[in-house]
Amino acid sequence: MARKQYPLRIDPAIWEAVQRWADDEMRSANGQVEWILRDALKRAGRLPKKEGRSRDAKEKPEGDSTP
Repeated sequence: MARKQYPLRIDPAIWEAVQRWADDEMRSANGQVEWILRDALKRAGRLPKKEGRSRDAKEKPEGDSTP
């Protein structure tokens, strides 16, 4: 997967906190930022679905409201 480069302006105190968290998780700071963004998108239900990997679509027919 190609990565999009994006210049980020961020408060130094926030960057230091991200760097400490990344160190604790054995990640790079960039990897930590990506993980934070991906987690926030997933929690908000806004993470794009990958083609062919949607479990919900495979498990239930569209329009089926049964649990």
